[in-house]
Formats: sequence, structure tokens, C-alpha cells
Amino acid sequence: MGFARMAYRAGTKRAIDMMLAATLLLPALPLLALGAAGVAVSLGRPVLFRQDRLGLGGRPWRVAKLRTMRPGPGPDAARTPPLGRLLRRSKIDELPQLLDVLAGRLSFVGPRPLPPGIMDPHSALLPLRLSVRPGLTGWAQVAGGTRLTNPEKLALDCFYARRVSARFDALILWRTLATLLGGERRDEAAISAALADAGQ
Repeated sequence: MGFARMAYRAGTKRAIDMMLAATLLLPALPLLALGAAGVAVSLGRPVLFRQDRLGLGGRPWRVAKLRTMRPGPGPDAARTPPLGRLLRRSKIDELPQLLDVLAGRLSFVGPRPLPPGIMDPHSALLPLRLSVRPGLTGWAQVAGGTRLTNPEKLALDCFYARRVSARFDALILWRTLATLLGGERRDEAAISAALADAGQ
């Protein structure tokens, strides 16, 4: 690992996260307030959805998002009203997580934080995935997102963990914008490279 990548991973990445989160928090407040009001009217209370997730090194914490689904049984799609789909598509539901970025629980770029128990605890790749701070967006999200299988997501997350750099993060942020505007698409080249890198 080169010196620039080591320095970025050791401290520069965190400093950039704090600066960006502080800069974005104020202009995000009107969107967050509008989204919260919409949730209160269409879905009722509570406005926030909270769930345990695994952070850096496997440490648990509670993530907060705007609620996008009605409670009760049934598939997610049937319980997600149009407002919920809009909030998810635009990522407005994740704006409360800017506070987690400021607190150091999240980064802007990294593997998405997963609920405990969703991954095989005996997987040889799990420690690598947990060796980097989770993010608001990541390589798996821009290489296919919900169109990926769990093994593909894990391989992409680990591919990123081995190659954290300012250039890679900038690419992911750029592709996140493209995904928001154009929708999810599987990146077969990135998926194949990640699977090969993981020995699958």
C-alpha cells in the first residue's frame, strides 16, 4: 500500500467525511423536514426507523432512517407506499445518517452497514469487510445494488476494503450520482473482478 493511500485511510478520509457532513447537514435540513412531515402524514409515527447494524470492527450501533414502510406482514414492496419509494430512490430517507458520519460511525463511502447475523460469521471475508468504516454508499451499491446476490455484494465490499483510496472514493461518489439519476445497473466487469479477487 502506497504512502498516499495509507495517509488517506489513516486520517484524511475521516477529515473529509467530517467536512462534507458538516457542509451538507444545513442544506439537508429542509429536505429532511419535508420527508419527515410526509412520513408522519402517510405512514404515521414513529417517523424514524431504527435498526441495529455492525460498524467498524463489528461494533454494533443503531442506525436511524426515515421510515418508508408500513408495519405488519407481507412483502416489502406491498408495504412500501409511493412516498416510501420516492424517499428510497432519492436517498432522502438516509439523511439522518449525516449525524452518524459526524460522529464517526459512518463514512460517506464504504460497505453498507449490515444487521447482525445477516452474514455468515464463519466467512473468511467477514473480518476484511469489517476492517473499514461502513458508508452511506459503496462499491456494491454502484455496481448493482439490489440486483446483486449476497456473495456478489460481499466480494465487492471486500474488493473495496483492499483498495481504499481517494480516487476510488471519488469514483464511487460519482457513480452514486449516476445511479440516483439513471437507476441501478449490474456492472458485470466489476462483479467478475471482485469475485475473482475473493477467490470465487
